[in-house]
Amino acid sequence: MTGWALALFRRELRLAVRVGGSAMVGVLFFLAVVTVIPFGVGPDLNLLGRIGPAILWIGALLATLLGLDRLFQADREDGALDLFLMSGRSLELLVLIKCLAHWMATGLPLVIAAPVLAIFLNLEPLAIGAVTLTLLVGTPALTLIGAVGASLTVSLRRGGLLLAVLVIPLAIPVLIFGVSSADAAIHDPVPFMTPFLILCALTLITAVVGPLASAAALRFSSD
Repeated sequence: MTGWALALFRRELRLAVRVGGSAMVGVLFFLAVVTVIPFGVGPDLNLLGRIGPAILWIGALLATLLGLDRLFQADREDGALDLFLMSGRSLELLVLIKCLAHWMATGLPLVIAAPVLAIFLNLEPLAIGAVTLTLLVGTPALTLIGAVGASLTVSLRRGGLLLAVLVIPLAIPVLIFGVSSADAAIHDPVPFMTPFLILCALTLITAVVGPLASAAALRFSSD
């Protein structure tokens, strides 16, 4: 990574921690989702164990959306985005760096908190390990997909709701294969690799397509 890209990453990481979607807010929201759903489902521990991976994945998806609406908006408001466009630097690399910083500030704490929160859902150690691994692989895809929605709504003052409407349908395949691979590891370890590799492929695809689509949307919004 070149010097300017490393400096940009450090700046974006500091901003991602300070802005509304910080690690503490995301983990607290994650905790709220995990603790509220069992009250609605009831005290059936077997049922909680079966739907536990889905609850953790849904909570991670919703927590990832926190702060995404400010991913590019702050740079657009203070003119930093226009300066970067005029500098001739790769806008795709800028998007990728911002997504990496946002994931490290919000997504990685969710992955770290998942094994602890999984205890509330009566998950076995094997299930906890499977869910944590799938979240580690799949949450970057959620951030990259969210970056596309954030770039499309960057010119809107209150685009948070529209961002969720755009991102959630696109994130459904990641959610499906994340939960499927975790369930496969719980019931039968043999077919675990098939949905898990598809989940890895989705993350790699979003790592390529996401920055390209986000950069194109940002260029369009600046015209």
